[in-house]
Amino acid sequence: MNTRITIANLLAAKREGRKIAAISCYDYSTARLVSQTDVQMIIVGDSAAQVVLGFDSTLPATMDFMVAITAAVRRGAPNVFLVADMPFLSYQISRAEALRNAGRFMTEAGAQMVKIEATSAHLDVIKAVSDAGIAVMAHIGIRPQSISKTGRFKAEATTAEMAAELLSLAEQMIAAGAGSLLIEGIAAEVSEIVTSRCEVPVIGIGSGPGCDGQVLIAPDILGLTQGPCPKFAKSYDNMAKRTVEAFDTYALEVGKQQYPDAEHSYHMKTGEFERLQELLKGKL
Repeated sequence: MNTRITIANLLAAKREGRKIAAISCYDYSTARLVSQTDVQMIIVGDSAAQVVLGFDSTLPATMDFMVAITAAVRRGAPNVFLVADMPFLSYQISRAEALRNAGRFMTEAGAQMVKIEATSAHLDVIKAVSDAGIAVMAHIGIRPQSISKTGRFKAEATTAEMAAELLSLAEQMIAAGAGSLLIEGIAAEVSEIVTSRCEVPVIGIGSGPGCDGQVLIAPDILGLTQGPCPKFAKSYDNMAKRTVEAFDTYALEVGKQQYPDAEHSYHMKTGEFERLQELLKGKL
């Protein structure tokens, strides 16, 4: 793929009924692999705080950390549409702070869109960032940054009243300037209505098949995640098992002195070892 995917391409995909495949990844090496596939979008999520750094929530992700890994992903996947996740307290303090941080993702990391976990309280932030010329993906439904308030996550829009509220919120986000929606943990019936009513691309995570696109984190897709996963997560390989086996084989070969062998070692030029031996003899 030689041409960078843009929001225009995603809008065209929506209009033409072509589904958008998105992956969350956090590093250069994985991004390089993603860039060799038909995946159109990468979201560098603040879930990196959990997956990469080992925290129990997304909250410890900082702006500096998120900018650094987003830039790394851009270098690995220069042609994939790139969304950067605004971490906790990067946009809640003030609109000025939100603009400054969103701008950093554009200028320092090469992102094409920023994602903001939003409620109706953040409509002014969505509008301010959009008015500044920065594309915004509004993240509604389950919002991991709100874990300290909710204590646990559960499916959203599972009653008629909750669904009506979410549909209204989605419309408000788009009216405020959101160029895309990410809906997480939404009842499948409701996500289909949201998608049909919205003119912007709607990406789902755990929200059923009716969205314009889907996103999963790379470690889940690869089967690298050990332990319990969300209901919606699907693994397409079991690389955790194969990775452990590879590490074990490496350790075994080192212990048996089978690695490194001659093929995996550097060697002196022809005749130079003999010369070295002569030089060393003269110093004895």
